[in-house]
Amino acid sequence: MGSDNDQQFLQRAEALMHALLTKLDTFDPDELEADSAAGVIKMTFADGRVCVLNRQTAAHQMWLAEGATAWHFERDTDTDTWIDTKGRGSLNSVLSEIISKRLGRTVAI
Repeated sequence: MGSDNDQQFLQRAEALMHALLTKLDTFDPDELEADSAAGVIKMTFADGRVCVLNRQTAAHQMWLAEGATAWHFERDTDTDTWIDTKGRGSLNSVLSEIISKRLGRTVAI
């Protein structure tokens, strides 16, 4: 997948997190509230469940956790997409599926 050095990874990870947070901030805070600090986005849903996205600089990955499930995403340099290392989809598609399930309606991130 990617061969970024740490500085390039941090720049790409910050850009990704900024874009995601901008999208997440469009949701009604009674449905989904997103907070960001120190390379972590914490999403809290109305039912109290939490989903967390954080950067892992040493591995050059983005990690996502929701409930008892976790995903590790690496950047595909050909498509500039963050792809799960176990082949379970892109970060945007996985996050869209999680949010859709929690909100009870189709959401595209």
